[in-house]
Amino acid sequence: MLTIIVIISAVFFLYNKIKMWRSKESLLKRIYQTKSSLSLGFFLAAFGANLLIFNRSVIDLVVGALFAVLGVANIIYGYRASRHYVAQLGD
Repeated sequence: MLTIIVIISAVFFLYNKIKMWRSKESLLKRIYQTKSSLSLGFFLAAFGANLLIFNRSVIDLVVGALFAVLGVANIIYGYRASRHYVAQLGD
């Protein structure tokens, strides 16, 4: 299940990055950037959780915990930024 989340979030990350590069408007670029940050956060968190669950060594535990923490931080940042920029789009 975590492998599917990793693959899907990587695809969404690439999709939003491409949409960001193609967008002309500054606000839309920021919205796509925050969506890609959310996708990257889900990717890192799922990858870290996968390493924590199926660990082989102490290095897997350390790297998995680091990825999980960075992923959760990216998800929180992306969610807050997304709410901020989408609210500006409505004005």
